[in-house]
Amino acid sequence: MRVPFIFLFIFTPFVMLSQSNTRTISDEDFKNILLLHKELVSIPNLPEDQDLMLKNINWVANEYKKLDFKTALLPSTTLPILLVEKTYDPSYKTMLFYFHIDGQPVNPDSWNQNNPFSPVLKEADENGEWKTIDWNKLNEEINDEWRVFARAAADDKAPIIMLLSALQILEAQKRAPSFNIKIIFDPEEEYGSTALLSTLDKYKEHYASNYFIVMDGPAHDSNKPTLTFGCRGIATCAITTFGAKLPQHSGHFGNYAPNPVFRLAQLLSTMKDEDGNVLIENYYEGIKIDTETAQLLKAVPFDSNSFNHKLGIYTSEKVGRNYQESLQYPSLNIRQIGTSWTGKKLKTVIPEYATASIDVRLVPETDGTIQLQKIKRHIEQQGYYVLDRDPTDEERRRYPKIIKFTQSSPINAFRTDPNFDFGKKMRTQLTQTFGFKPVVIRTMGGTVPIVPLIDQLDVPTIIVPMVNMDNNQHSPNENIRIGNLRQGIYTCLSILDLEL
Repeated sequence: MRVPFIFLFIFTPFVMLSQSNTRTISDEDFKNILLLHKELVSIPNLPEDQDLMLKNINWVANEYKKLDFKTALLPSTTLPILLVEKTYDPSYKTMLFYFHIDGQPVNPDSWNQNNPFSPVLKEADENGEWKTIDWNKLNEEINDEWRVFARAAADDKAPIIMLLSALQILEAQKRAPSFNIKIIFDPEEEYGSTALLSTLDKYKEHYASNYFIVMDGPAHDSNKPTLTFGCRGIATCAITTFGAKLPQHSGHFGNYAPNPVFRLAQLLSTMKDEDGNVLIENYYEGIKIDTETAQLLKAVPFDSNSFNHKLGIYTSEKVGRNYQESLQYPSLNIRQIGTSWTGKKLKTVIPEYATASIDVRLVPETDGTIQLQKIKRHIEQQGYYVLDRDPTDEERRRYPKIIKFTQSSPINAFRTDPNFDFGKKMRTQLTQTFGFKPVVIRTMGGTVPIVPLIDQLDVPTIIVPMVNMDNNQHSPNENIRIGNLRQGIYTCLSILDLEL
């Protein structure tokens, strides 16, 4: 049974938060928020179980109905899209928010608890080990360093609870935003947002808005409020070199039958120099880091020595003068190399083929299809005959160097100018709320699958990440830091106070 959700809300100007440590939500109210989070996280959210996904969707819809939001389930090719909205004044502009309600698969044996979908409250002992504590501890003073461990506890159910709680607070205070609200809940983000993307043409008007906020992903590792103004896209391809038609005995045919792995290695070595700079012609075309942008990137807190130590590397590649600047260029990554033998034990054979699977992280200046064409052209310039299939016997006899090149459809990047009016308002608002400037990320390294939606909306879009960086996203023992939940509610309240 749910604990009654009653606000004992004490309003203090948010600018005081950083100066006096004054809390605007009592521990009693915050306890109820945490129990609400526990209730939602306890519902498994893997899209292959449609009944449980609908239970998640209906749970969220019912909470918004209590706030007099209009709810709709928009049919898609698979699971329905939940859209909730509220018109406070027809003359107001509209803010669209985005969350995803699904989670990554789990391997229960890898978790330090019996059930990944049964939230566990933990605190760190003197050795930094996480130990389970009773949920009744919430009746005492709540420690911001405690964490809730469960699948989707952070990604993305914590942000869902943050905005919901902020709206409940406004309702209790009989206050309202100065803009209308629409909220999308995506049921398949972890699987490529297939459902949502299938609805873009049909429900274009339903998603129409003036501004778009995506509430997903981790904040800067300082846990300071963070605004992210773009993300990289992704394009993938695979290149395959060929040896003999069948694997050959390395004793009988070593020094005679060509080994496709060496040929592949030689080709890959022409694509990057020792500092990690891509050597493919015009790969970085159109990218310029002006003085203002360089200052924005440099302002993001970053300790390279500590970062490299955590990664276990001696030094970084030299694409860009710092970590943030490196994200402004398209990458070229070999994510996997394989040969014709995939068994567990080694065999003394010369493989018949070798394949390198490649991913390219894109920036707004680079189109994914064009970037893959540059890679293909580079391969041709190395003297290869390029196919999109395996070679025929005739082609094997005719051409000394053959490559099979295959590719997938790319997702391009997006970026909103941090100095646009909306970006400036968001930065100023959070500065007034917390008493210090938020961390501004020009481009995050990852890719969100909803870029086609962002492109169709064609409105200023900002990602507001609020969970802790070390939340084990997509991995065993996913968790949300209690302090991030609290701060995330403050962040949402700050956004809801925006004057648009």
